[in-house]
Amino acid sequence: MSFREIFDQYNWNQVAEKIYSATDSDVLRAMEKEGKGTPKDFLALISPAAEKYLEPMAQLSHRLTQKRFGNVMQLYIPMYVSNECKNICTYCGFSLDNEIPRVTLNDEQILAEVNVIKAMGYDHILLVSGEANKTVGVEYFENVIRLIRPYFSNIMLEVQPLEQNDYEKLIKCGVNTVLVYQETYNEENYKLYHPKGKKSNFNYRLETPDRLGKAGVHRIGLGALLGLEDWRVDSFFTALHLDYLEKIYWKTKYSISFPRLRPASGCQEPKHPMSDKQLVQLICAYRIFNEHVELSLSTRESEKFRNHAIKLGITSISAGSKTDPGGYASNLNALEQFEISDERTPQAVAQMITSQGYEVVWKDWDSAF
Repeated sequence: MSFREIFDQYNWNQVAEKIYSATDSDVLRAMEKEGKGTPKDFLALISPAAEKYLEPMAQLSHRLTQKRFGNVMQLYIPMYVSNECKNICTYCGFSLDNEIPRVTLNDEQILAEVNVIKAMGYDHILLVSGEANKTVGVEYFENVIRLIRPYFSNIMLEVQPLEQNDYEKLIKCGVNTVLVYQETYNEENYKLYHPKGKKSNFNYRLETPDRLGKAGVHRIGLGALLGLEDWRVDSFFTALHLDYLEKIYWKTKYSISFPRLRPASGCQEPKHPMSDKQLVQLICAYRIFNEHVELSLSTRESEKFRNHAIKLGITSISAGSKTDPGGYASNLNALEQFEISDERTPQAVAQMITSQGYEVVWKDWDSAF
């Protein structure tokens, strides 16, 4: 069995109709589940009907998060190792049709990045690259992971979808978390945003978390690119995907990210823009739906929004991020994947977190445990 079988039981337009026809009573019933909801409950929590309950939703989300995670906030940082990519994606600065200098870091450049990142205090890193299987493939990632493993206790990966045996190799090298975003679950329109490259294969990407689960990865990160299609419908399918994975691969942990479409060179504007208030609603909806899932917020969001989002249900946050290869230690003239919004240093973000009564966690997990 795979998620595809579950996915085929739902129709995008019918799901949208159910979301927009949810009632006040549906929302109140969903809130009563307090972290143990169903996809149907989540549907109500992201509906327009739930907007009038945003304050009690925020209070409930805060309480559930403290109950499960306490007053801690994990800090992580992305390290981009390559902007080479063979896909054309209409929303991404790394897209093949963008005429930008292509850079893939060598061993010396990687270690230079590591030195800067370690000096910031990080022990938790996210490796990111464009999707170029031949030049930035499994062997390259194996080398990078072995190179940086002595410096980090927690290594996450956000690269192209791979086969199960490839994930097994990388897990053995030291990867404990893999993030894979479907971008949009609208299969009919998916090809519009991914007209060329391996990423245009909707089904292969959809079943990537299944391959990860079978490979035995410690944690899987899910998400949709908020702004491509209706955020409510995409988020419902993300929650449906999470619900399925937790039942099938119950030994694995899960996280949800909230990548709102940000400006990037040569890329489209959001077709379905999402307001700050709607993002607050979505964050709270995920926590009320599932008290155990980790919720992550990146530097895509503004300083002001992130300051207020800390107490809404978020459990991890990036800081000091660069989205270009060599961005920490070198000036390689590599274009960013997207523009960041919160440009504060990790120390400034940590101080903000501490001032709100939270403990900053620079290290989350170690394979020794």
